[in-house]
Amino acid sequence: MTAFVEGAPCWADAMLPDLEAGKRFYGELFGWSYVGSDPEFGRYATALLDGRKVAGLMPKRDGRMPTVWGVYFASSDLAATVAGVREAGGQVITGVTPVGDLGAMMLGVDPGGAVFGAWQAGRHEGFEAQAEPGAYVWMGLSTRAPEAVDAFYGDVFGFEGVPDEPGATATFLPWRIAGQEREIGCRIVLDARAPAELPAHFTVFFLVEEMEAAVRTVVRQGGKVLSEPQGTPGGPLALVVDNQGAAFGLMAPK
Repeated sequence: MTAFVEGAPCWADAMLPDLEAGKRFYGELFGWSYVGSDPEFGRYATALLDGRKVAGLMPKRDGRMPTVWGVYFASSDLAATVAGVREAGGQVITGVTPVGDLGAMMLGVDPGGAVFGAWQAGRHEGFEAQAEPGAYVWMGLSTRAPEAVDAFYGDVFGFEGVPDEPGATATFLPWRIAGQEREIGCRIVLDARAPAELPAHFTVFFLVEEMEAAVRTVVRQGGKVLSEPQGTPGGPLALVVDNQGAAFGLMAPK
């Protein structure tokens, strides 16, 4: 069994063209150090915040693969999760894949076209720090198929919408795990204002102490701002891109 509630976001990692450049970028932005980078695991580097595991960075094996951040949901039975994905109308990219004694993973695509992962813990259980500066805090799914993906993630991972929460609208729906009080992320509708070529996708958010300083650090290192900082019920939020093209989000305390 994992240390996370079934279906909860438990890990995030990025595929990058230049691993060393990525390590420098995120080390400067979030204060991360790194362990790993062994050839046995594809030079995968585990990011540490004060010695605790908070994310992963890996070099792309093929230049045609996207430069992107991905999120993984906790599963105590990956075989059942794979079956559930297919039954709920999703697709399986990679079935149950052991990762040494660390655990096992799978990758799938939801009915709206967004890629996600699931992780069954072994020696690696997932995030060792969350919701503090330099660590994962939130995830958002942007999609053009809201009804289909709401049903899909409810069936597969136990997500339920929270339409009565502050900020919820016809296009923005907070999510939580059924039976839990804390929200784990949200679903956002990609409307006509979104470029037609923009695919459905997850955005991974990290907490920072001070938003303006974090944005300046992103830009100083060659990254870009996609969405200027704006106030939300959960605190200031911005969307940015690193210096290799991977998009992610920043949040700051209220």
